Amino acid sequence: MSENKNYQHPDIQDPENDELEIDWMDILRRIYAIRKTLYKAAGVGVVLGIIIALSIPKQYTVTVTLSPEMNGDKASSGLASLASSFLGGGASNSSNDALNVTLAPDIVASTPFVLELFNTRVQTLDGELDTTLVAYLDEQKTPWWGYIKAAPSLLIGALKSLIIETKDSVSTEINPFQLTKKEAAKVVKLKQAITANVDKKTAMTTITVTLQDSKVTAIVADSVVGKLQQYIIDYRIKKAKEDCAYLEELYKERQQEYYDAQSKYAHYFDTNRNIAFQSVRAEQERLQNDMNLAYQVYSQVAQQLQVARAKIQEEKPVFAVVEPATIPLEPSSSSKKIILIGIIFITICFTCAWQILGKPQWSKIKESFTKKTNT
Repeated sequence: MSENKNYQHPDIQDPENDELEIDWMDILRRIYAIRKTLYKAAGVGVVLGIIIALSIPKQYTVTVTLSPEMNGDKASSGLASLASSFLGGGASNSSNDALNVTLAPDIVASTPFVLELFNTRVQTLDGELDTTLVAYLDEQKTPWWGYIKAAPSLLIGALKSLIIETKDSVSTEINPFQLTKKEAAKVVKLKQAITANVDKKTAMTTITVTLQDSKVTAIVADSVVGKLQQYIIDYRIKKAKEDCAYLEELYKERQQEYYDAQSKYAHYFDTNRNIAFQSVRAEQERLQNDMNLAYQVYSQVAQQLQVARAKIQEEKPVFAVVEPATIPLEPSSSSKKIILIGIIFITICFTCAWQILGKPQWSKIKESFTKKTNT
């Protein structure tokens, strides 16, 4: 008689099936049995949630969206090309820029750019504080655990101030080459509060500023946009302005040379008008040629100067502000109700896990340890 190999004794259970089976009713009974403990845990969670929710300061976020036009190769209808064709010259306007729109995040996150924001005038929404941005950073609130975290460094700084003599006169100017610890910490804070992102497909630049006062946040966001625009404009027109300044000096020199040659010719012509010597006519012709040559050079430099002036305007990039900076009405940080509910939920889950799983295991460990010590 053949035995059924798939037959299994009822007292022997498959360990795999045993692992998969969960007695939910038993778990619910255990939870119901410790309901009073869970009520106490919920009360503790309410207290902790209120303390933590009230300790976290509100934060406001302002987002500005820009659409910059950063095309270095202008069409033939540009101002410089138009001026060049008008004046009879040929100007090629192809340029390879080392600065493009994708570098906006790196520019905003650079230390020199952040230091330029330090002296920005800001004002809180309630009007109680009207100061610079670097001074406002000292007025921002910090959670109480932040003071606990910073306590060791504050204690060390206090001890150093007692041991090392400090100078009475402190320089208010910031040296970008050598920042103090306070200045470096504020730079880091601003780098965390101000971010820029660029969509490489659409070239849309998004600048985000997060601070604790809504009006200050909007002011700083507007200042960041303005300084970023000016930074890129200054870079783009720097070469054109240098060329224009050089042509301005050259124009004045050639103008003076033409005026001198013209004056010499007029003076010689008036003095020797009625003299019929050949030498006089030869000198008069030479002076006239010098005057004409000086005028030609002067005229060419004047044309180049007009082209250079037009090129400055042409090289300026155009920024379309798609989403301007506005004072936010609601904070961007998590709601205090959400924080309170989250803390209560975490407290109840931790207590439940400890009572059902952790406490029995801990009791077994203690019993085994006690047996070993007794033996």
